[in-house]
Amino acid sequence: MGYMRTAILLAALTALFMGAGFMLGGEAGMVIALSLAMGMNFWAYWASDKMVLKMYGARPVSRAEQPEFYDMVGALARQANLPMPKVYIIDEDQPNAFATGRNPEHAAVAATSGLLRLLDAQELSGVMAHEMAHVKNRDTLIMTITATIAGALSMLANFAMFFGGGDNRNNPLGFVGVILVMILGPLAAMMVQMAISRSREYEADRIGSEICGQPLWLASALAKLEQGAKRIDNARAEANPATAHMFIVNPLHAKSMDNLFSTHPNMTSRIERLRVLAGEMSAASSTGNTGSHSSPLKRARRSSSVPNMRGGKKRGPWN
Repeated sequence: MGYMRTAILLAALTALFMGAGFMLGGEAGMVIALSLAMGMNFWAYWASDKMVLKMYGARPVSRAEQPEFYDMVGALARQANLPMPKVYIIDEDQPNAFATGRNPEHAAVAATSGLLRLLDAQELSGVMAHEMAHVKNRDTLIMTITATIAGALSMLANFAMFFGGGDNRNNPLGFVGVILVMILGPLAAMMVQMAISRSREYEADRIGSEICGQPLWLASALAKLEQGAKRIDNARAEANPATAHMFIVNPLHAKSMDNLFSTHPNMTSRIERLRVLAGEMSAASSTGNTGSHSSPLKRARRSSSVPNMRGGKKRGPWN
């Protein structure tokens, strides 16, 4: 997504926030909401990535702590012509990952401990290449800002539910306005997230496959992650559904009402697209159109001790 789409999205979210303020407090409420939205947009640009990482209890890791994983991320960053991002691990059993940061120079990638236990090195490389694609496409800024503003809209809806029922003369629609904010605020934010996430996930799958050179690595990982995410709760994601669109697979369960409007595209469709892409890349490689493509996984093995994953049996010491 380009800067124009980012600007349009932020304007739309700001308008939603202002509209909710108008419903609750008339013109004064709209002015207050506009001021809050401007402040939040400025704050989200500089600090929302840190907020999201803190929200999920992400801890930074160094090469000394996780040499194989750290070197893999570094190799992928070099392949994508990106600066080395900060690397985080989230102590969470549900296998998942996300990227954040306002630009490639201030990017961070985070993987759950469940992801590191579940995937082999090839699949892990495919997942982290997907996250590096988000950084390369500059999706990370809009992802974190969207999560921040959407969360604010949800909080405003909760405020309306608990405090908006009084006889407020500044409220032009009275109790009807309160009901509209309660229902339409979170719904509108959810719809914005759907539009963002579904388009960016397909693009990140494609770019990530080009970065690691093996679309089937990611396809295999996605099949495992979908099943793992369905079986294992992510309590922090359930408590903060506005951040769900940041993850590579939907962290929310079907039992949640939020899942009625999934922020992620159909997994079967994603895997099928990756298989088609693998066929296209194989055909191009056989005709010599792609040139030499050195896998980041192979380069990481040469620079550290990432294990040989022939057959996908052996796994790294992060397990």
